[in-house]
This record gives sequence, C-alpha cells and structure tokens, in this order.
Amino acid sequence: MKLIISIVLRTIPRIYLHQISATALQIIGIFYLGNNFEDPISGKKYRKFLPYGRVHSRANALSPGSMSLERHRLIWLYLKNKTDFFTTKKKMLHIAPEYCFIKKFKAMPNLEYITGDIESPWADVKMDIHQIPFDNNTFDVVMCNHVLEHVESDEIACKEILRVMKPGAFAILQSPIDYNRNETYEDSSITDPKEREKHFLQDDHLRIFGLDYGKRLAGFGFEVSEEDYIHELKPELVIRYGLPVNEKIYLCKKPLKA
Repeated sequence: MKLIISIVLRTIPRIYLHQISATALQIIGIFYLGNNFEDPISGKKYRKFLPYGRVHSRANALSPGSMSLERHRLIWLYLKNKTDFFTTKKKMLHIAPEYCFIKKFKAMPNLEYITGDIESPWADVKMDIHQIPFDNNTFDVVMCNHVLEHVESDEIACKEILRVMKPGAFAILQSPIDYNRNETYEDSSITDPKEREKHFLQDDHLRIFGLDYGKRLAGFGFEVSEEDYIHELKPELVIRYGLPVNEKIYLCKKPLKA
C-alpha cells in the first residue's frame, strides 16, 4: 500500500488526484474500520490510518474518511480547544482549502466561509495569493497551509494575507520545516525538478523553511505565536489521533494598530 500511494502521489497531477481520491478513500476506509485510531474531525475510528508521503511514506498519516493528515487533525484540535473559532461569528478565507475541512466549515452557522485558490477544484474563488481579490480588513480568520513553500514570493503572499485581515484577526500559516536547519533555504537558480526535490524535498517547492520560520513571518508584519500545543496533549491522545509529534501551530495575528 505504501508503494502504491507513493507512485500515485508522484504521477497523478494534484488537481486530478483531489477529484478522484475522496470517493476512492471512502470505499477503502470501510476495510480500515476499528478502534485503535480516531479521526477527531470526522469522529470515525480505525484499526489504522493509511500511509502517506510523496518522498518518505509516513505510517498512520491519512484518515480515509475525512482525507485529513496529521497536521489537519492537530489544527482541528487546536481551533476547538484553544480558540473561539467554533463559537464566535467570524468571516474566514481558506486559501488552498483542504478537503477534510471544507464540509465541516461550510456547515458552521457562526462562520462565513470563503475558499480561494489558483487551481483547486474546491475553491469558491480562483485567485493568486500574490494578488488576493478582497478589500483591506475583510477577514477575521485566514488559513493557508503548505502553500508558502510553493509560491514565488512568500513575502508578497504574507503581506497580502495580512492586508485582507481585520486588525486583531488571526491566521494559521503552516509549512513544512526542516528542524535541522536554522535558516530558511531558497535558491531561485535551481530550476530542474529533480534538483529542486533534492534541495527542497519536493520538485514543486521553491524553498525549505528552517527554525527561523516564525521570525520570518513576524518580519512580514504578523504578531507570531509559536504554539507548542502538541505537548499539551496526553501522549496516548497524540498516538490515537495520529498527530505530528514536533509540529508547532504558527498563530499569526494582525496588530490592532499598524
């Protein structure tokens, strides 16, 4: 199964993969039902999650019912337990929307929920993150996960996100981080896909963020809190929910005063 998933992820363009995987995983999920693991987003329980990863396959990563990965389940728990996201009226922009969240967020009566992306079949608005087509001070929440490593300019993208946020609003901006690297690494001269994969983990990545990621976001104008929420949870829950053991939540607020 690990080899099959790895081949599929590498060979099928993501836009088409998204369109076929939801139905396929619903069927596959029937054979994984059990009680060893639990998806906090869907509430479904499994004997194990599916492996996932384009380069290095991770065991118990992908929940077949919701299509959530480790980071999605962590974000869900953080929003539920540490914020007023589920209880207070908010307007939200979800950039590059993840399938596992879309139906849940759209069904929330307190949330005015808008999705945007340049190619996702699930996006309400087709948009380039470098030129977000909304007015200043529009959104209470922005979510943008695993996007900033792909874009031409993470600085322009972040400043656009900041622009459309209301003063005091928050964004969650997760990206893959190399914990062995102190500083973000990027080199625009590396254009060959194989070389980019070697340097940046995937051929569609333009940079690999290091331990300076939070400071980098702060340099773009956010008030950044690196939330070590994973270590607030009991170890048995980290295992049961299939959560990433080292990942921090990057909570990025727009200052009340510029």
